[in-house]
Amino acid sequence: MIDSAILPLQRRLLLPVAAALAARGISADRITLAGLALGMLVVPALAYGHFWLALGLIALNRVADGLDGAVARLVGPTDRGAFMDIAFDFLFYALVPLGFALANPAHAVPAAVLITAFVGTGSSFLAFAAIAAKRCIKATAYPTKGLYYLGGLTEGAETIAVFALMCVWPAAFPVLAYLFAAACAMTTLTRWRQGWQTFS
Repeated sequence: MIDSAILPLQRRLLLPVAAALAARGISADRITLAGLALGMLVVPALAYGHFWLALGLIALNRVADGLDGAVARLVGPTDRGAFMDIAFDFLFYALVPLGFALANPAHAVPAAVLITAFVGTGSSFLAFAAIAAKRCIKATAYPTKGLYYLGGLTEGAETIAVFALMCVWPAAFPVLAYLFAAACAMTTLTRWRQGWQTFS
């Protein structure tokens, strides 16, 4: 919901770092892969109850996610980079609730509900992007994205904010998971509606 508002600030903050990385020949793809590795480390951190470490890894994953795009815009974006970026993002989103389920098996059901909700938001996002590309429809709110970026009530910023709350207050994971799953369900429904209307 707020991604389009905060992206300009994020890009201004990351541009000097991205320029330094690009000058040293560090590619956007390498940053994307490093971000995936950091994101995967969140699972054992959560599983063993190291919630503050997990929060730090989540933050580093998101910094990498911003930096790869910033570097790509400097040296030239690629379809491979756009593909890896979104594919790894959706995997990362599912890994966080998995880590909480491993940390406390009593949290497995809310984790499963949240992962299911992420399937709804992710599949509706990607299906819309695929058809939009076929029809040459562009997302005016996100002109530099590698594929059509369909917004909604729950986008990246909201997801990371909820993950941070879960790490700071792990006992509240079930409540936060159910609440955010409900918000994700609303996002999925609005995306279905938009797809139905746009592609009719």
